[in-house]
Amino acid sequence: MSSPKVLFGFHAVGVRLKTAPQSIIEIYYEPTRRDARMRQFLERAREAGTRLIEADGLRLAKLSGSHGHQGVAARVQPVQISQSLDELLEQLEEQGVTAPLLLVLDGVTDPHNLGACLRVADGAGAHAVIAPKDHAVGINATVAKVASGAAETVPYFMVTNLARTLAELKERGIWVIGASDDAPGTLYQADLKGPLALVLGAEGPGMRQLTRKTCDALVSIPMQGAVESLNVSVASAICLYEALRQRSL
Repeated sequence: MSSPKVLFGFHAVGVRLKTAPQSIIEIYYEPTRRDARMRQFLERAREAGTRLIEADGLRLAKLSGSHGHQGVAARVQPVQISQSLDELLEQLEEQGVTAPLLLVLDGVTDPHNLGACLRVADGAGAHAVIAPKDHAVGINATVAKVASGAAETVPYFMVTNLARTLAELKERGIWVIGASDDAPGTLYQADLKGPLALVLGAEGPGMRQLTRKTCDALVSIPMQGAVESLNVSVASAICLYEALRQRSL
């Protein structure tokens, strides 16, 4: 079995309580916090039969590696969503999903950005988030906290060769569309209803050149003001929710 990891914050621990309570080893909480949110949280934990341990703020900060724990942290066993991207796509095919929606992040190294992207992906119904193993951040406690539980529900696959993975997606009939400031057409002119992988690069450098060349098409997000680009999590939200809007028509 994989080594335990730490989740912290009401959202991250609360989602684990809701989706996989049996995977929680123990929950640490700050007894001096007695507000309604804490009382409701502890009530849910007790109903789930989870072991509860009192801990002061210093211990919680050391355990979670952050002072943003909100008085709650948990040691949990990792929950494996899917072993591989291929496995996930095969499962979706078996389930009759004809238009998978994937988010690809090229070069996102900030855990807060990744956490926000995972949260957006969960909200928009994306089936997975994909990133390269190099020059990208993995799932850690900060990512889980910012993701507000989405790190537990959205598969996150780190692949050895992103360009090769995109080529394999194309072989499966998945259209690969990259977001780029200098694209000739906008996001709102693109057809996003079919099998789709949306590719976004890190704020500033954007996608790497090889990633860009591998895309079937490039689109831009219209910018009307003085700033030249958006944060990657904001851009992800705009792209994924436009895909969701089109699929809902």
